[in-house]
Amino acid sequence: TNTSNKASSFSGKTWPVARKNLAGSTNLSKLKTTPPGETGGCIISHAPGTGKTRLTIVFIETYMKLFPNCRPVIIAPAGMLLTWEEEFRKWNVEFPFINLNHTEISDKEKKIALGLLAGPKRRGMNTIRMVNLYTWSRGGAVLGISYSLFEKLTGENKHEGHTPRNQRSNIWNVLLKLQTEKRVILSGTPFQNNFSELFNTLHLVRPAIADALAQEKALSEMFSEVDGRAVERLKISMAPFVHVHKGTILQQSLPGLRDCVVVLKPPPLQKSLIEKLEGTPSTFQFEHKAALLSVHPYLFQHSDSTEEERIGIDLAAVEASRLNPNEGVKTKFILEFVRLSAVIKEKVLVFSQYIQPLELIKEQLKEVFKWADGKEILRMQGKLDQRQRQNLINVFNDPQNESRVMLASTRCCSEGISLVGASRVILLDVVWNPSVETQAISRAYRIGQKKFVYTYHLMTSGTTEADKYCRQAEKERLSELVFTSSSNESSSKEKASGSSIEEDKILGAMVDHASLKEMFDKIINQPKDMNLIQTFGLVS
Repeated sequence: TNTSNKASSFSGKTWPVARKNLAGSTNLSKLKTTPPGETGGCIISHAPGTGKTRLTIVFIETYMKLFPNCRPVIIAPAGMLLTWEEEFRKWNVEFPFINLNHTEISDKEKKIALGLLAGPKRRGMNTIRMVNLYTWSRGGAVLGISYSLFEKLTGENKHEGHTPRNQRSNIWNVLLKLQTEKRVILSGTPFQNNFSELFNTLHLVRPAIADALAQEKALSEMFSEVDGRAVERLKISMAPFVHVHKGTILQQSLPGLRDCVVVLKPPPLQKSLIEKLEGTPSTFQFEHKAALLSVHPYLFQHSDSTEEERIGIDLAAVEASRLNPNEGVKTKFILEFVRLSAVIKEKVLVFSQYIQPLELIKEQLKEVFKWADGKEILRMQGKLDQRQRQNLINVFNDPQNESRVMLASTRCCSEGISLVGASRVILLDVVWNPSVETQAISRAYRIGQKKFVYTYHLMTSGTTEADKYCRQAEKERLSELVFTSSSNESSSKEKASGSSIEEDKILGAMVDHASLKEMFDKIINQPKDMNLIQTFGLVS
């Protein structure tokens, strides 16, 4: 296909980075004679959805043919391991993928199991893992492990590198103890919150370089104040082992992406509850309450409010609002939006970092449209096992299936999986970490998408969401400073895709509707390309 040809061409630019760092040379004839000291790790920083999994599989397959005694390990969130399995099967990879999180063993491994387990031993999880580890240790296979399981094990290939970036995390400390230096970090968003976390990531792949950089005064000062010279010095130091791709392959191959912020006016009951939060210190508890109340007043019941906060609240009205989406401005938007999307057979993906809003929206969808959970409405949440999650993905991505909306937890559904069945993505709340938002959008806007993708960042006026979004945008700006592409790709999706100005008929119909238009305060298209402080009327 056209997309796969472009991906193949693009991979030719990326493989030399991995070959040079892991094997010591881009010259295949010299790879086997490279001194150990000349190899190390690398970071493949490609935009989410651009095919890092496929690229890595091709590299691993080539590497294993050149070095048949190597034993690669892929570490990823447990929910992604089935995606890796599927990709290995899809591309007919010569080497098997062994999922250590599985509770099953293949027919081929049963003979081995019988030999190892002679006697009255029961077949349990540890036994199955022992058989799988034995199979992998003989060579000619790739091992896949979840982060939690890997804390007890060691490996050579690191996937989804933005997870172990905190010095206090167990997985970060375990990875530091690895003897091998041949570590590949795959991440579309290596810069998450601050420079300290970025340095922790660099330390995993090139500890000597990270330590040297940390000793430089200019770079240590960058933690508190961004300095152009320090950023340039950091970029030069990272250049040999970091490959950046901003995602122009998507902009060239997919129909397009349109991003917008939708600021909504809350109805009276919701507004009164939001105003009660004014003057409350900004804490995690405050963030949680504000996020819930920005969706619907009924969620006040889940906000762990104190007796003092309940004074003056009409609790009966709050309770009675439960199945009425019109009492919450975000729920009103979502139900009307889903209604219009279903008419033109477009599927909607709704993300939230909290479970309670998604559960409430599910109940309202069932009440208003008489839809069924597991039929028109799908829920992606952390308590699903890997097989259930993969089955949901397959069902949602099937254009012939009757599913209309997927309600997804940002935490369990934002990394590495494909939800290209959706062409509309709604972000219900604002998170501090911009990469979480990027990862969520990239579940739909990725290779395999056949429709134009529209994304909507919902905010409720009178809350702190606009300020939070502006700070998120500043973090994204810092990421752009450090991880600019070597190929001078445009950072603007609108400029690169050319077609991003396509009319949004669903949003347009809602804005023009007599009974809906009053709920809109502001609509900001391509927000990251604007001066958000000025746009939102905030004080810089």
